[in-house]
Amino acid sequence: MEEVRLSPLRQTSLKSSLSGRSTPRVSPRVYSGRTPRRGSGGGGGGGAVQWFRSSRLVYWLLLITLWTYLGFYVQSRWAHDHESKVEFLRFGGEVRKDALHVEKNKGMGDIANETSDALVHITSKDDAGLNKRTDVSLIKKEDGASRRSLSSRQKTRKTGWVSRSKIRGKQKVIMIKEVETKALDDEQDPQLPMTNATYGKLLGPFGSLEDKVLEWSPHRRSGTCDRKSDFKRFVWSRRFVLVFHELSMTGAPISMMELASELLSCGATVSAVVLSRRGGLMPELIRRRIKVVEDKGELSFKTAMKADLVIAGSAVCGSWIDQYMNHFPAGGSQIALWIMENRREYFDRAKPVLDRVKMLVFLSESQSKQWLTWCEENHIKLRSQPVIVPLSVNDELAFVAGIPSSLNTPTLSPEKMREKRQTLRESVRMELGLTDEDMLVMSLSSINPGKGQLLLLESVALALAGKEQEAQRNHKSIIRKEKVSLYRNKHRLRGSSRQLKSVSREKQQLKVLLGSVGSKSNKVGYIKEMLSFLSNNGNLSKSVMWTPATTRVASLYSAADVYVTNSQGVGETFGRVTIEAMAYGLAVVGTDAGGTKEMVQHNLTGLLHSIGRSGNEELASNLLFLLRNPDTRLRFGSEGRKKVEEMYMKQHMYKRFVDVLVKCMRP
Repeated sequence: MEEVRLSPLRQTSLKSSLSGRSTPRVSPRVYSGRTPRRGSGGGGGGGAVQWFRSSRLVYWLLLITLWTYLGFYVQSRWAHDHESKVEFLRFGGEVRKDALHVEKNKGMGDIANETSDALVHITSKDDAGLNKRTDVSLIKKEDGASRRSLSSRQKTRKTGWVSRSKIRGKQKVIMIKEVETKALDDEQDPQLPMTNATYGKLLGPFGSLEDKVLEWSPHRRSGTCDRKSDFKRFVWSRRFVLVFHELSMTGAPISMMELASELLSCGATVSAVVLSRRGGLMPELIRRRIKVVEDKGELSFKTAMKADLVIAGSAVCGSWIDQYMNHFPAGGSQIALWIMENRREYFDRAKPVLDRVKMLVFLSESQSKQWLTWCEENHIKLRSQPVIVPLSVNDELAFVAGIPSSLNTPTLSPEKMREKRQTLRESVRMELGLTDEDMLVMSLSSINPGKGQLLLLESVALALAGKEQEAQRNHKSIIRKEKVSLYRNKHRLRGSSRQLKSVSREKQQLKVLLGSVGSKSNKVGYIKEMLSFLSNNGNLSKSVMWTPATTRVASLYSAADVYVTNSQGVGETFGRVTIEAMAYGLAVVGTDAGGTKEMVQHNLTGLLHSIGRSGNEELASNLLFLLRNPDTRLRFGSEGRKKVEEMYMKQHMYKRFVDVLVKCMRP
């Protein structure tokens, strides 16, 4: 075949056609009807593209502005909108199980007589595979006394204030109260339901009533750091790792949680290592924006290595400390072990690391002496002198008690809060079914033999028996005096006044409120023993009430008259509940042992009695004395409140904590 050859001009025209150009570059456009191009760019948008390319600075400024606006928006929603926090914590359309802040809020009355509430138990599993039970209290808007149970499949994915369900083909609105998720303790017996047949009167918590009366909620609190304090100066921009041995609503975990909050408010970075997640404090940690490290192994060790100081909040943390120092031998120089126990078994658990950590921190003089004695017996030489840092009354409780705190405002002054607290007292006592003459004795702690609740019940039984005998003697005395007054008119008035005084004493009732039902530290066998004792003393069971474990205790302190710390053995390590009760003006009755005797001065701020069953009669006598002498109760409470303001406020605790920071912090 003969090859066809094209001229150079022809080749250029063909190549231009294939490239999308109608004319070759070398040929002039004589008959083109199009608008001549202004530049070498193609298309009508070329000018805009060229402008953007030449104005990249403007482009990036626009992006930065949009990104900054979005960041401020997200931060604002996160800080002020609780619902948005839940939305942000969604993964794959589901809310993380540890991201819901919930609070159990039951009806204020006898559980057996509640007709408007339905208790729903929803069982789920968390990431660690631990079974949990969620108690949800549902209230229908319309009248009705029927109880309905919902299965876990009927639970809606989105938890909020309002949930819609179909009943008999119609849409009915059900309002969900705040609920509280509680991890089931391994020791919790399923045969101990929260019913009237088991516990008698289970009342509270009163968080919603507290918010309504006080018109203030601790959930809205802001940072309370004292910007001029040495504590703030030391912790600003530093990194801390706090080791929690558990998340139960007891003294040690709550104290560590508040320390973390204070560090955050003072500008520090805080990470929490939790050795056992069972308990009810996880939602509270999330609400306070305390970052929890995902594991207690390799990741927690790496986080601790980067910290300026590691604070372990229990002797139980000794095992984690040992593993950490095996992983990082020099890590002991940055660890402060804050020991909150005082029994020998806890010393044995922490013994391998006592001489390896930088410092030991104790709560009271008696605890420090006991541990140092054990160290000498075991030839343990500490790296530095221990520091004593007593606990304090937090700002929220002090605020409600009417003690000046960082949460006071011109509209919520201490004087105004004292008035509101009196209103709260009257409201809660009405819910409890108490009169002004009744004396409410309260004991809030985990229910186990070390706290001595059974001995308290035995003492109350003795006190009630003694009160009944006294009432019979007074009644006979009144009859005799009335007979005499018939013959001696001048004694009639005196006899009448004594009769009125005796009648007033008979109206006084001794009531006991025990907590905390549902706490992880409760011992089932001990609870059964207490319930058996109550069932064998029918009159006593009428005087005993129970309340669930909760962090909202201001309403309970406000309603009480006397607080009992009946810790056995070597006594209470410190007893934070003791100083909290004193802050609310309660007379304290405690065992003459441990840290209690350092805080409670006999016949000045309260009354002390011996430990063991030998102290039951003393405790019963002290309770009867306070029942007969309300003026003495008030005097004890007033003196106790003064002592708290002088020694056990937040500023006192963190002033002592500075000694720990000075000796332990890296330069």
